[in-house]
This record gives sequence, C-alpha cells and structure tokens, in this order.
Amino acid sequence: MIRAVSSRLKSASSNSWLRPISFSQRSNFCSGVLPDGVDRSSEAFSNNSKVMQGLLSQLQSHISKVLEGGGEEAVKRNRSRNKLLPRERINRLIDPGSSFLELSQLAGHELYEDSLPSAGIITGIGPVHARLCMFVANDPTVKGGTYYPITVKKHLRAQEIAAQCRLPCIYLVDSGGAFLPKQACVFPDRDNFGRIFYNESIMSAEGIPQIALVLGSCTAGGAYIPAMADESVMVKGNGTIFLAGPPLVKAATGEVVSAEDLGGATVHCKTSGVSDYFAQDEIHALAIGRNIVKNLHMAGKQGTINQMQSSPLKYEEPLYDVQELRSIAPTDLRQSFDIRAIIARIVDGSEFDEFKKLYGTTLVTGFARIYGQPVGILGNNGILFNESALKGTHFIELCTQRNIPLIFLQNITGFMVGSRSEANGIAKSGAKMVMAVSCAKVPKITVVVGGSFGAGNYAMCGRAFSPNFMFFWPNARISVMGGAQAAGVLSQIEKSNRKKQGIEWSAEEEEAFKAKVVEAYEREGSPYYSTARLWDDGIIDPADTRRVLGLCLAASTANRAAEDTKSLLEVIVESHGGKGDLLQMVVIAGKGAEGGSNSFVIGYLQVVPSWLVSFEVMNHVLFKIEIIWEVIVPAPLVTGDSWDKLILESEVPVVVEFYASWCGPCRMVHRIIDEIATEFAGKVKCFVLDADHDLPVAENYDIKAVPVVLLFKNGEKRDSIVGTMPKEFYVAAIDKLLKS
Repeated sequence: MIRAVSSRLKSASSNSWLRPISFSQRSNFCSGVLPDGVDRSSEAFSNNSKVMQGLLSQLQSHISKVLEGGGEEAVKRNRSRNKLLPRERINRLIDPGSSFLELSQLAGHELYEDSLPSAGIITGIGPVHARLCMFVANDPTVKGGTYYPITVKKHLRAQEIAAQCRLPCIYLVDSGGAFLPKQACVFPDRDNFGRIFYNESIMSAEGIPQIALVLGSCTAGGAYIPAMADESVMVKGNGTIFLAGPPLVKAATGEVVSAEDLGGATVHCKTSGVSDYFAQDEIHALAIGRNIVKNLHMAGKQGTINQMQSSPLKYEEPLYDVQELRSIAPTDLRQSFDIRAIIARIVDGSEFDEFKKLYGTTLVTGFARIYGQPVGILGNNGILFNESALKGTHFIELCTQRNIPLIFLQNITGFMVGSRSEANGIAKSGAKMVMAVSCAKVPKITVVVGGSFGAGNYAMCGRAFSPNFMFFWPNARISVMGGAQAAGVLSQIEKSNRKKQGIEWSAEEEEAFKAKVVEAYEREGSPYYSTARLWDDGIIDPADTRRVLGLCLAASTANRAAEDTKSLLEVIVESHGGKGDLLQMVVIAGKGAEGGSNSFVIGYLQVVPSWLVSFEVMNHVLFKIEIIWEVIVPAPLVTGDSWDKLILESEVPVVVEFYASWCGPCRMVHRIIDEIATEFAGKVKCFVLDADHDLPVAENYDIKAVPVVLLFKNGEKRDSIVGTMPKEFYVAAIDKLLKS
C-alpha cells in the first residue's frame, strides 16, 4: 500500500487534486511570544523593587540563622566526634556541581519557645548518579536530632512528595528519637511518629527504594528506619541501632553494656544482619550510599524507570530578565498587575499559547514549556467570576486528559460575591473548578505570588488539594479573608450580640476590637507563619522561580513511567475485550461511524465509541500499525461556529500524523504541526493536508523534507460549512483499507 501511495505521488503533477507542494512562507503564523509587560521607568516598578529587596534581606537573614544549626557549641561537639553536618553530608552525596532543592528551610520558625532551626531535620531533592532522590537528614546539633511535632510533620511531608513522585528516599539517620517532653503530640496519633514507618513500608512495597545511612544514634522507634530500609549502611564507632539504649537496658535487666557493643556497626553488620554495609567512617558510608543508588534498577508495571534524561530537552531561556520578577508583584495586594509579565519570565522563550484569551479574563490559562517540559499554566488576574471558573475547569480537564503538568500562579482574593453572582451559579461554577483540581491526576505545582484568600486558595490548588509542591514569594499572604474584611464581619457579630444583651459598645471599643482582629490576621497571614507550620514547601526568591519549577517538574515527571498506567495500544486492546487483530478492532469500530452534520469524523472513525479514549489514541494507533492512507480521507466534519470553536479549543493540538485540518481559524496549529513533522520525518511517506477551507494558509506553510499531498473533494473546494458524508463512503474506505 505504501508503494501505491508513492507511485501516486510521483504522478501527482498530472492530477489537479493531488500534488506535492512546497510551502516556504509563514505570513499567517501566529507567534505566542508574550510582550514585555513591564514599565521599568514607572514609580510602581521602582517601589516594588525596593520593598522586595527589603523582604529578601529579611528572608536571607532568617535562612542564615537556620544554616547555623543548633549553635556554635553544638556544632563543635558534632565535629569532635568526626561527624559532618547534615547539609555537608548531603553535598557529598549529590552529584558534583548539581543543584539541591531544600524544602521548608524555615519549618518551626518561632513556633516553640526554644529555637528549632529547620525543625531539626533537613529535607530536599537532589541527583545521585543522575537519579533524583529525596533526602531526609536529621540534624544532631538541634536538640540531639530528636523529633518535635513539626519535625514529624516535615519528615512525613518529604515522604509524601517521594511517594507522589516515586523518588528513592535516602535517610541520613542521626537522631535520639521522639522529644519526650512533647510525646503526647509526637507519639500516638495517625500522622505522628509511627506514620514514618508506615510510609516507609508502603513505598518499599511499591518499589520505591528506601536507603538508610546510620551516621549516629538511632534509638527506640527510630531504629525501625534503617531496619525497615531496603538497604542500610552503618558507620563504625558512631552508628548505633537499638530499641533501648544502655541506661534503659541497665534499668530493665541490670546488664551493663556499651552503646557500641549493644548496637554498633560490628554487631549489626556481622552478627544480627540488621545492616547491610559496614563503613569505616562517614566519607566511606556516603560513598557506599552513592553506589547503592547507582545500582538501583527501579521497575514498575511499565518496565524500568530510567534515570534523568541523558539528553536534556532543548529549551530557550526567557526573553526577559528573571531578576525583574522581584519588581513586578506589589506588596500592597490592592494593586493589580498582569500575571502574564510573570509568565513571560519563567517560560521557555517567553512563549505562551493562551487558551480562551477573550473569555473569563480574570484567569489566564495557556500552554508553555519550562526547561523543555510542556506545562499548562493558570494565573490569576483578579477575582474569579463564573466565566473564569468555567474556563479554569475546561483547561484543567484538557491538561489532565493530555497528561500535561499544571502550574498554578496564585494571586487570588476569592470568588465574586453578591446576589447577581449567586443567581448566576457562582457556587456551582466554583465547585466545578475545585472538583477539576481535585481530580487532576497530573503533577501540580503551586506558587503564591501575591494573595491566597478564601475559596480562591482551593480553586487554585492550595495545600488541601495535594499539589506536588507549593511555594510562597516573600510578599505573599494567606488567609480565609483579608484582615479588614474579617474585622468588619466579626465586629458586626460582636455588636449584634452586645445589643441583644443590652451592653453598649462605644466607637473607640469597636475600633480597638477591629484593630486586634486585623493585627491577628496580619500575623497569621504572613508567609513566615505559613512556612513555619508547613502550609507550604518554602519561601523562595522570585528570581529563582523558574529554576525551582524546573527542579520540581523534573522530580514530578522523571519516574512517572512506573505508575500503573497502560500504553495507548493496551487501552485499545483491553477496552475492546482483547479479541482479534488490532487493525480489525479499529475497523470494526470504524464501520459503525455515521458521517453527519452533527458529528466529528477523523478518517473513518466517529469519535464516540465507548472504548475510544481520545482522538490522540486513534492517531497513535494509526501510526503504530503503520497505515498510510491510499484512499482520500476527509478532515473533521464541522458545522457552524460552535464546532470550529470546539476544534480550536480542544482538539487542534492533536494532529493526525498523515493530515492536518485547516478548518476555520486553525492557523495556531503551525508550531504543533512543525513538531509532528520533525518527529515523524523519515517514518512516514507523506503528509496529507486538507486545505479545502483555507488554501492560502496551507500554501504558506512549509513542512520539512516530507512530501505533502494537498486534498480536495472531487477536485473542487468545499463550502466552509460541510454537509453530510454518506456512511457508505466510510465503509468503502475501510473495506479498501482491509484489502490492502
């Protein structure tokens, strides 16, 4: 059949409807490059820059303090035992010159009377032998590495991310166990200390490697971390594992024994077999840890999980300076700004293909790439109205269907309120968006660049909706509502209650009451209040947003192949009962297709068989079984503006390898066809373009080094609104395909 197509191409010059064409111009190409969007000479730009610089100085001051750990004396004691600090240990484990994304550096900030830098535990993501891993490192200089309630929460959050992203876990154990004075908040509940071991067990069972390096004390319940690990390493002299230390053993049994003889490296590597590798010192242990990761062969139902891509995706840096992100978002949340100015400084080449640009304009949605990784972006440009929520729902569902990670840029005061909005169903529209966010089974990353208030936080993937990662800018605020609004509501309630009781309330008392509420909301809405309690994964410099997103995307997508997913062909075969030849299955479904004014038809297939997941499935099936059409295949049938709109918004990015529709305003598909042409050049014999509706556009397009066939129906142009095509046409085409 391929030879037949080739021969027809050779004689194309004699046919008016079938001829190779060479397109060289791109006069109709619509660029998605975002404009600069910033007035550097404006007073607002200058003021924002100054205020942000002050906020960044404050942030750096706090970070510098936590990097000191438990203080100078504690650090000296640690070094006297020939032990490295936790961040030094991590630096020796990760690949030289690579980046380490530390999470929740300021966890525990001003949370307790005693200082607890970084909650006494270091967590973060970095590559070992090009494989991204989750690190959990106890800091023995902070309260002996013991677990406060916030320490447990931070440890569990690291495990949650590792489970979501299927990252190997490396535990650098040096802990005295639970902090006994707070045992009631550490030990008994569901998400307390025991949950660490539960998570470790579940991840190990799911094939996510659990690796423990015992570099210091590992006492009581903490002993289960290395004991339950897939592989563990112990350091001679410093590393110990025991359920009860020497003092408790003496009290309980009268036995006098040293820590090393009770549970040292020699005991557990030679006698008990609890540990797998004996290390002479920490440097040796860390080298063994790297070798363990090197030998990982993570496998899932889809096969082996590869390491990070040896050939990184190609990408362009943004056209505009990322440092300007520090000057765009105001600290006064009453001042508006265009979220596109931020998007332009975090996406590749500042290219952004905006979705539904003219509809629901207070929510900006669109497709872009970050370090070559396709992403869908949602950013707030004001309050959410009905239209904005419906637009967001549509976009989230598209990205979910296409397995595209979602980036949420939050600057949201909430949903529109009032009788008109309620009458228009704002609650239902908002619920749809919240449901779409909840059900989106793709990586989700949230960055709060301004306000995060009320139900808007939910609709834009706040913490409750399990984003893979969530970060705050230093100017960000988070509350159920603004302080002034809360003060107004609460003062009305207080005034009403006092009136019922016959108690007078002076204007001065009311103002004092409101001031107290505003002060509380200001304090509790601070990003430091949030990050101290792990409502986020850290406060970041706006200029680092692109790099942070890149690392998070790499972590979220690197190992997803191991999930319980099926290939496109598996979906087709299983959903059709697994009976018969694949081509026969496709044809059987195709024979039931009715061409008509109210149906889409791609090739011979109507898009409604119950087993068909999407247009994309069929396109890939056609490619997999290497079908090149010998018959004329019509483009999708469209009727009226509504169908044109649906094609443009939903299905245009999914372009059949062998033809592309130019119906209606579909010129935006140029770049996508470019990518398809590049991918399949050399694998297919020709591309077939249906240019009946927009011949000038087709003739101004260039497909690289692949013969192109330009299609007409019966050698004539069709009307812009296509009538019905008889079912017999499709059945005949299918029969001919089968015979070939």
